[in-house]
Amino acid sequence: MKKTVLTFGTFDVFHVGHLRILQRASELGERLIVGISTDHLNIQKKGRPPVYHQDERMEIVAALKCVDGVFFEESLELKPQYIREHQADVLVMGDDWQGKFDEFGDLCKVVYLPRTPAISTTEVIEKIRD
Repeated sequence: MKKTVLTFGTFDVFHVGHLRILQRASELGERLIVGISTDHLNIQKKGRPPVYHQDERMEIVAALKCVDGVFFEESLELKPQYIREHQADVLVMGDDWQGKFDEFGDLCKVVYLPRTPAISTTEVIEKIRD
């Protein structure tokens, strides 16, 4: 059976940091499934809507060679359900979340990957505003 890797993110204003973490996540298994945060969830998490609509963000991520499937993440509390539904063997998150998902270690392996230095969506948006 193929090893399934699961990760989550907003993937707004897509940049090379997004691409690199998805590529590295895909190397940990044979199948990469990505949960795209809905617009509503993003507003709850960050207090603002994403620049790009959830359908556009999903289309961008789904088009990547390293991604095998996408779905909408509607709630942070549903992560255990998503892990089970997608039969994830590995949960990958950026290291800015270090330790925050260790509780799911009984469902799958949890891996935190280093973020690409000196780039974030927030920084890109601020640069554009300036």
